[in-house]
Formats: sequence, C-alpha cells, structure tokens
Amino acid sequence: MISSTMQQTLRDHFGFDTFREGQEPVIRALLEGRSALAVFPTGGGKSLCYQLPALMLEGLTLVISPLIALMKDQVDALTARGISAARLDSTLGLDELRELYEQLDGGRVKLLYIAPERLANEGFRQRIKRMHVAMVAIDEAHCISEWGHNFRPDYLKLAKFCRALKVPRVLALTATATPKVAREIRKHFRIATADHTQLSFHRPNLDLRVTPCPAEERKKLLLDRITAIEGAAVVYVTRQETAEEVATFLAKNGVSARAYHAGLPHEFRADAQSSFMTDGTRVIVATIAFGMGIDKADIRGVIHYNLPKSLENHTQEIGRAGRDGKPAVCEMLACCDDLTVLENFIYSDTPSPRALGNLIDRILRLGKTFDVSIYDLAVTCDVRNSVIATMLAYLETAGILKATGSFYGTYRCKLLNTREKVLAGRSSAERKLIGAILDSGEMKRWWLYLYPTPLAETLNTPREKIVTAINGLQAAGDITLTVSGVRQGYRMKKDPGDLRALVDRYVEVFQQRELTDLDRLRQVLGISSHRGCLTGYLTKHFGETLTEQCGHCDRCRGVPAKTLKRPRVRKAGDVEWSAVNELAEKKHAALGTPRQLARFLCGMTSPASIRARLTRHEAFGLLSDMPFSEVLAIAEAV
Repeated sequence: MISSTMQQTLRDHFGFDTFREGQEPVIRALLEGRSALAVFPTGGGKSLCYQLPALMLEGLTLVISPLIALMKDQVDALTARGISAARLDSTLGLDELRELYEQLDGGRVKLLYIAPERLANEGFRQRIKRMHVAMVAIDEAHCISEWGHNFRPDYLKLAKFCRALKVPRVLALTATATPKVAREIRKHFRIATADHTQLSFHRPNLDLRVTPCPAEERKKLLLDRITAIEGAAVVYVTRQETAEEVATFLAKNGVSARAYHAGLPHEFRADAQSSFMTDGTRVIVATIAFGMGIDKADIRGVIHYNLPKSLENHTQEIGRAGRDGKPAVCEMLACCDDLTVLENFIYSDTPSPRALGNLIDRILRLGKTFDVSIYDLAVTCDVRNSVIATMLAYLETAGILKATGSFYGTYRCKLLNTREKVLAGRSSAERKLIGAILDSGEMKRWWLYLYPTPLAETLNTPREKIVTAINGLQAAGDITLTVSGVRQGYRMKKDPGDLRALVDRYVEVFQQRELTDLDRLRQVLGISSHRGCLTGYLTKHFGETLTEQCGHCDRCRGVPAKTLKRPRVRKAGDVEWSAVNELAEKKHAALGTPRQLARFLCGMTSPASIRARLTRHEAFGLLSDMPFSEVLAIAEAV
C-alpha cells in the first residue's frame, strides 16, 4: 500500500515516474516511523527524501537548513507546485510573521523551513510544542560533528530538541560525511545502521585533474583552462580579494567573468548569481560563499585556483559540475604557496588559552540568569563570534547553562502621531505603560531609542509585556520600528566547578580541533602525490572502495604523481622589522598580545582590530606570506 501511494504522490506532486537511486529506501523508512540518514553526493536528490513523505504524513515537517537563500529557493519551488511550504527567517516583516503564525496554527503548512538558530528562541519552541510535528529533516547534518569539516555549534542542540519534542522520525541529510562523521550523526539521532543509505561518490562524467604549478604561472594556466572549457565554469578561490583580482584578470582577457564573495553587497551577489544562472556570465570566480543549493545542471568546469580546505569541501564543490550527466572538467591548480594562508586561517581561529579563559570567566560570572551579546563579547575578549557560539553550545551540552531564548536589545522607533493621539482611546493601565515606555526613550535626531530589558527592571514589569506594547504601537500605525542588538538569554543550571580545570579542558578541545583541521589540509595535498586513481582516493575518504580504476582522471591517463614541496620560509627584512617595531610601540589595545599582533601581521582580522579600524593600516597583512609560527615569534620578540 505504501509503495503505490508513494508512486502516486511522486507523479502527482513532483512529476516523476520513478525514484532516483537511494530515495525509495529512505522514504520508506520514514513512512514506517523510523529515523534515517541519507548521504547523497551533491545533486543526488536529497530534498525529495523529506518533501514527499511530508505530504503523506499527518502533521508538520520541520526542515532545518543553514542558508536563508537555500530556504527561499526550496519554498518557492514547492509553492509553485501547489505544496504548502513556508520559511521562518530574519527577513520576514511583522505582517508576514503574523500571517505565517496564523497558517501554522490553522494547520495549513506542511513544510516549515527554519535555521538551526531559530530553536534558541523560547517563544518559537513554546509555539512548536503545541503543534504536531511529524518529522524533522536536518540538511547539512555533518555540521553536528565537532570533527567534521563544517561544524556549527547550534547543530549540537538539535538531537536534544527532537527528543524533547518527541518527534517520531528524523531525517539527517548530507553530501559529505566520512564514516566517522556518519557514525556520530547516527548516534546523536538514534538512527539504525540499516537505515543509513549512502550513494556512491563516483561520478563517471567528471574528469579529475591535479596540476601542480608555481604561483607566478597560475593565472596564465587558469586562462588556458577556461578558454578550453566550452560552457559555464566556477573558479574557487580562498580570499575575497583573490576573487576580485582573478575575475578582473579573466574579464580583461575576454572572458565573461564575475566575482562572488561574502564581502559584496547582497544585491551585487544576487545579480552575479542570476547572471550566471541565466548564462549572462560564463564564469563565476568565488569563495566558498557560492554554491550551496545552486541548481545549474550544465556547469562544464570547476577549477580550484587555490587549494580547498578539505577533501569534503573539494568533493562538494566539484559535485556542482556536470549535473546533466554530460562530461565536465574538475581541476585543481595545486600551488604550495596557498598552504601558508590556509594554515594561518586555522591558527587564527584557535583562541589562546588566555583569551578562552577570559571568555569563560566572563560568561560564568554573570549570575544565575543573564543575557549576552556575542558581538560585544567578541570585541571585549577579541575572540571570533564562531568560537563564542561554540563555547556557549559546549556549556549548554555540558548541562552548565540552559538557553532561555534570543531577543533584541534595542528598539528604534519614530513617532508617526502625536503623543496625545497615540494614547487616545486606551485604558488607563495602557496609557500608563505606554507613557512610561515613551518617557524612557533616548532621543537621537529623529529616532527614539528604547531598551526593554533595563526598562523592565525599572518598571518591575515583564519584558514581554513591554515588547508587546511596542509592537502594538507599530501594528496600530503609531510608530515605524527597527530592531537591533541581538542578545542571547541563559540560566545557570549547575555549578561549573573549578573554572581553571574547565578552561583547561576546553583549551585542549580547541587545540585538538586545530590539529584535525591541519590534518585535513594534508589530505588535500595527498591528492597530488597519490599514485593511484584520483577518484578512488576521494571515494576511499568517504568509506567507499572502487572495484576498479575510474578511467577518467589524471592517474588513469598516465599523468604521474608529484609531491608538492613547500616554498622556503623567507625571513622578515629590516624594513619589515622596523614597521613591526613601530606598530608595537603605538600600543594599540586591539594588538596588545603577541598573538593579536601576529594575527594582524598575517592579514587575519579579529573583532577588536575590525572595531578599531586597524584593518586599513598599511601594516595589515605585512607578513601574510610567512607561517604563523614565524610571525608569532617576531611578535613575541618586539
């Protein structure tokens, strides 16, 4: 009975007569009430694995996805097919939010897409508890693994959330999970080994190439390769400035090319992506910010101008080529000069024991109930936002803290009516509260700034009541409103014990993660020196052994392996030493420790240096071509 209904739903709602490989066993497990893990390579049809059962199950399917753009594309595609899907993200206005909640309360939404961070919102958790959630689908599930290539701390809390909600089935989806990461996903979500479906990572139409080259020859080599490719191509680079530089170079040489990276305004990125998707632009030169959810079937080439950070990144990125099944070229221009920059990124992400101790001490001395701004903590402790979010997640999973929800610290409003009109027709209690709120505001030019949290304490009134009153003024057309300053609320669940021992434990965790990331980089270098089939080298990383050589890679064609040699480490010159000494003598607060100074000299931003606008300084990145350990030694010497 299930099979015939599945087939009928597939035809009626998605227009397909047959399932693609791997889809049917995953869907069947879910419909039979079991959780499942689907490890399908990029373009393998993961989305259908939850979209189809969502239509057959009674209740709501929550889809947890890390990218707003990806959520929007999925929802638009589903609604175009007449399927009731919606997304709940930070781009929705108040009216859109109200309408969405009405639809959810009325049971008129089958699939709701949210970011993992949404689960930190206590109001959302309370609302979702009142609904019947039939299934939770978790995209990019490898993000749950601390030892995976793209760990996201909010993913750590997903399994606990699903159990608290008593979700009957969970579908974990990923395109890149090593055997170790897959085991971790199954353990977190209690998925039986038999319900782990994994497709082959071998793509017969992808021609894998690795070309060792010196940095000075790389641009010419890239131009030759792009010229030889007939059709669309993606060129992946590490840094934003490289994306601009390479795109400009290609354009000057007659290639239709655009840059794409996170530093561009949203409208520029959207325009570049749209132009590429509609063949207005032939080549996109991009950082890893480009590609998630890109559904362009006729990409004929993916070239890594810089070394990728991991085999997982490499595999995911080349997976965007040749989705139409036709031949495509995937080439890595392997240059050892990239190693220094990639390693320096890894080193700069690892907090020093002193910085981590300062961070933990600040957090755990804020009292039984408190709220924090990750941005403010990042600047104060000069630790990256991602490290702070990870540390807070660790303290949660250790049972030391409990998240009570996120909220905005600042409400900025402009009165559209006189105070008399705003208060007219209200009860005396409402007039008293709204009057007190307006009186508490801080006027800056034309805007009135309101701070609900301290005001709640002053008025001895629940914060929620104050926020509801402010939102009510907006709904009535009495004010225009913008919000800012996201803060995370927490409650101390248990005594953390010896803080020194706690800090030591997490210092070790972050240092171990650093070693793991460095090892991933060594695995990427191993492609060039590997003497056997390159496709086999990649598939083995994901636990798959090919029975025979692929026949469509450099090694199978007889191109010999070549071990990449690191360039000789240069020494800082007298002029550079002088510049570093001069910088140290100025005693910038953001460069107060040797590690802060070393990160700055390597061209790595930090929250404090950004806030102090030091990234515009002429010495920023002065020693970016030198290993971090050498630069740190210089910073310690001055």
